[in-house]
Parts: sequence; C-alpha cells; structure tokens
Amino acid sequence: MKHPEEALRAFQNAWNRHDMESFAALFHEDATFVNRFGRYVRGVEAIVEMHAPIHATIYSDSTLENELIHVVTIGPEAVVMHFWSRLTAGTAHPAGPHAVDTVILAVLTRQEGDWRIKALENVTVTDPRTGEPKLREELKD
Repeated sequence: MKHPEEALRAFQNAWNRHDMESFAALFHEDATFVNRFGRYVRGVEAIVEMHAPIHATIYSDSTLENELIHVVTIGPEAVVMHFWSRLTAGTAHPAGPHAVDTVILAVLTRQEGDWRIKALENVTVTDPRTGEPKLREELKD
C-alpha cells in the first residue's frame, strides 16, 4: 500500500475474497491483532492462523464493508486509523445471516515505501447497558 488509507479497502477486499495471502500482506511480520472477542495474537503467521479456519467455515460466505472514521498522523512513517467495519455473515454461520458492526483501530507504519498494519484491535459495537451487540444506527438517540 502506498498510502495508509488504502488499508481500509485492501482489508475489506482480502476478507471478501477470503484470500489469506492478500490478508497476510496487509501486516508487518511482527504485527499484533486483537479480534472482536479479545483474543490477542502476535505475528502475521498467527494472525492468518486465527482467521483461516473461520474463512473456511462460519465466515466462508461473509462480507465486510469498511468506512473510514479518522486518520491521525503520528509522524511521516506512522498513522493511527479508526474505521467502522460491518461484518455480514451468511448462511454458513450457525446463527444464520446477520450483521455485526465493529470499530477498528489500526496503527500503520511505512517501511521501505510501503504501508502495513503494525497493530489492529477490533471492538464489537454493543449497547453499554446490556452488552448486547448493536448495529451502530441503533445506538443513535
């Protein structure tokens, strides 16, 4: 990626193609990832190992739609990015078709001219009173 904002679409496209090789290419070798359930892994190999089984099973027909919230430049070689991510699960999921919104925080750094994800954390949007997952539109008062 030549610009950090490209990560948003590249992440979405790799997910929607269920292409773990393209997914791995988004991350630095020593990147960290916290999934929406709080599981922490370190290293691109572990990130792929966490995602490959779900793309072969429950998320095999899922799609993501990402929407940029904000990019904060830390320096010429580092940014912090927040974006909405809507996961739409299909019939392969045990709960059947449904959508889940998350907010993703990603730290991207540039090395040798290319931007990659150094750290990513994914948080499910929930109702703060009940803990029940909500779509972001449902939380607007």
